[in-house]
Amino acid sequence: MKKALLTSLAASLLLTQSCAVHSGLITSGATIQANNFTIVESNVQGMAKARYIFGIGGLSKNALVAEAKKDLTQKHPLKAGQAYTNFIVDFKASYLPIVTGSKCTVTADIVEFK
Repeated sequence: MKKALLTSLAASLLLTQSCAVHSGLITSGATIQANNFTIVESNVQGMAKARYIFGIGGLSKNALVAEAKKDLTQKHPLKAGQAYTNFIVDFKASYLPIVTGSKCTVTADIVEFK
């Protein structure tokens, strides 16, 4: 009985523990020079998620970025004379004993050229 209780307690502690890791990258987009643009919208975002069970499944890091960028362009389409700039790519990885998750967020500003 004691052994079963200890095993059950250890299993529940192991399955409820998790951690997360954040990382990011900043890049530029359109070339911006003084007085040739106005900021239309700041911090527009697109997001993509993937889940892995025992390390299997989901998307690669490059595919996550592509999906997040696709989400950004669908949510915030550009009009004539506009461009995305100041790209920021953030990753958040969550770790559980069996399941791992990755979330990619792409953030950018929309500028309009004069």
